[in-house]
Amino acid sequence: MKALTILQPWASLIAYGAKRIETRNWVTKYRGPIAIHAGKGWTMDRREITYREPFHSALWPNMTKQELMLNGYGRTKLLPVGAVIAIADLVEVYVVNGYGHDLNWQPGVNDEQSKFYYAYPDGIKEPKAEDFIRIRYPETMFGYYPNGGFKKEPRYAWILANVRRIEPVPSKGMQRLWEWNYDYEEAI
Repeated sequence: MKALTILQPWASLIAYGAKRIETRNWVTKYRGPIAIHAGKGWTMDRREITYREPFHSALWPNMTKQELMLNGYGRTKLLPVGAVIAIADLVEVYVVNGYGHDLNWQPGVNDEQSKFYYAYPDGIKEPKAEDFIRIRYPETMFGYYPNGGFKKEPRYAWILANVRRIEPVPSKGMQRLWEWNYDYEEAI
């Protein structure tokens, strides 16, 4: 089975169903089952973003920020590293093409919450209006969308579906897509 190594906390956001789009600076023609591997690295800045919204609510909906602060960074042990933690289906890859803001702004809605990104399926040379999707908050906070895709190097939105969390299976990750040789049916 194909596998993709993703750093924490983003790997767990996928496993918990909060993140359905993985952004990459490279495209793949592969569609089908994909193992989500949580990479080994765990840096202080990535630990700190788990305190902020929408990360906190997605990762620890039943723990208050005060409880997390009292536990310090020990809570990050709840996010496994160096292991496959979920199986998903890679169903489509979109090209991120720009961004906009909802015109239905409401009091209490900040700039990030009103922003969305346009994307269209990879392989379409001249996309029409109906080909585009809008990627919205909180998904926009869980991916990397520099300049809304206007840079020389495009960003690709990998659309994931049917995510199944599994007990962590220790594995050595790799860059790009790689083969995970494991009887994943047994793990589900």
